[in-house]
Amino acid sequence: MNTYRRIFIMALFSALFICICSACNTVQGVGKDIKRGGEALEKVAK
Repeated sequence: MNTYRRIFIMALFSALFICICSACNTVQGVGKDIKRGGEALEKVAK
């Protein structure tokens, strides 16, 4: 995997982690955020 792609993926995971930590107040909210993050990763993978 090239360096730029690795940096992009790490930045994406970091942004996702920050969103999860700041946006959800309940366990249900965490589940929704993780689902959205997974969907975003699927889009990037295509």
